[in-house]
Amino acid sequence: MCKIKMIAIDVDGTLLNSKKESTKKVKDTILRAQSAGIKVVIATGRPLSGIKPLLNELKLANQKDQYVICFGGGVVETTSENILLEKTLTYDDYVDLEAISLKLGLHFHASAPDRIYTANRDIGDYTLYEANLVNLGISYRTPAEMKKIKIVKCMYVDEQELLDHKIADHTPFAHLDNRIAFTKTAPFYYEANPKGVSKGSALRFLCQKLNLTSENLMAIGDEENDLSMIKYAGVGVAMGNAVPAVKQVAQVITEDCDHDGVAKIIEKYIYIISDASVASLVFSV
Repeated sequence: MCKIKMIAIDVDGTLLNSKKESTKKVKDTILRAQSAGIKVVIATGRPLSGIKPLLNELKLANQKDQYVICFGGGVVETTSENILLEKTLTYDDYVDLEAISLKLGLHFHASAPDRIYTANRDIGDYTLYEANLVNLGISYRTPAEMKKIKIVKCMYVDEQELLDHKIADHTPFAHLDNRIAFTKTAPFYYEANPKGVSKGSALRFLCQKLNLTSENLMAIGDEENDLSMIKYAGVGVAMGNAVPAVKQVAQVITEDCDHDGVAKIIEKYIYIISDASVASLVFSV
């Protein structure tokens, strides 16, 4: 078996439990891995602002040689905010995506590196939830006012029953498939990223930078936006609470997020990480 030198871990529903907490066992396991010389990299669907508490807890903040993958693979940067890779949506992409939200009657917002923008005067509950989760402010802007704003991703955000009903038929989105990737990332989130952006593509970029291969990678996740990295990894791990699609492609299924699944799988595989000086531990959403 190839040495595992990088472990990719989703945050919500994976690293964090159903109460949005990281348990002592999970944190202690990760810190023990660091003390053994394992490099820790966080990859997430959130912007950097949304993972700073984790970076601080894990003693990774503001470092030139520690990396984060943000916006589901749209941005790769150091924890000291040096951007290595960035892929954004165009203004035309935004206009087309916003038009779909009006047609379907879904709440919608655009995520920039430092702010969330919505054209809904009646701001959706899940836009407010997202802003609080990732520590970003919200601004109301008409589509015409969005021309000069850098947009990393867009999100359709609404009650699960309504959202699932509206996206069940992909027809309204299909004309954008050549330039937009659509992914269900939570029961109430349907995200739009530039074509080719994914956690898997970001990890491929990072592996190349660190002179690693997919065989050196373990990836752990629970939602559809984790599929690409689990497929790419030499060892793909599904949480016990993962959606069926993730469990189907995973090689291993660990305990759920409320029973320290991340800690247990790391403890199981840590013994095959023999060259700790070049190993990496990666988190993602």
